[in-house]
Amino acid sequence: MFLSGSAALLAAFCAAPLRAQTAGRLDPGGLTFRDFGVPDNGASYTRGEQSIGGGTTQKFTRVLGIDRPSQAVRLRFDSIKVELLLPMGWQATEDGERGVAYTIDKRIRLIVWRVDFAFEGVRDAEHYAATKAGSMKARRPGVQAQARKLPDRSFLVVYENVPKGPSDSTGPRTVFDLIVPDPRNPKVGVLVTLGMPANEAGRGLQLLALITQNMRIE
Repeated sequence: MFLSGSAALLAAFCAAPLRAQTAGRLDPGGLTFRDFGVPDNGASYTRGEQSIGGGTTQKFTRVLGIDRPSQAVRLRFDSIKVELLLPMGWQATEDGERGVAYTIDKRIRLIVWRVDFAFEGVRDAEHYAATKAGSMKARRPGVQAQARKLPDRSFLVVYENVPKGPSDSTGPRTVFDLIVPDPRNPKVGVLVTLGMPANEAGRGLQLLALITQNMRIE
């Protein structure tokens, strides 16, 4: 059985994200990558953090192309075989199990994972979404989690009142999970996690829509 709050997903959220979900679908709501990035022609994706003694501490994700009209950059996370279009001015890396992207100040962070539902001890994407949301609420009682199954058979889970992390200057945060089952094999899927300060979460679903609508999964 799915989360009891699924029928009222985002009921306490502000009106803008709700309007963005036309007929239950994620929709950019008129926003573009220009609204979330910095027009640097993709330079940030090849500029790492300096380490002591010179050099960088970062393994960059492969850049496939620059979409100048959209002010976006197409990347490929080779380790998980996923391509994404992301705003200019961000950075991205991967660690063999996941792809990670974020604004330069790390205020907004994106993580993309491959999920094997059997390995996680669940039946399918729906069971995974419900289990993950329940686990989060159990570990952090102040967190509110609500979920919905979208028309494309993916599952959206929204976590509110998430405590800020060690590197966050403000809190709390809002986190969006989108679980996308593989249409060829419902036992596996891709998890897209987008986190941001709660006071900016009104545009979170639009950004998630932009990213996932331009996502290619092998």
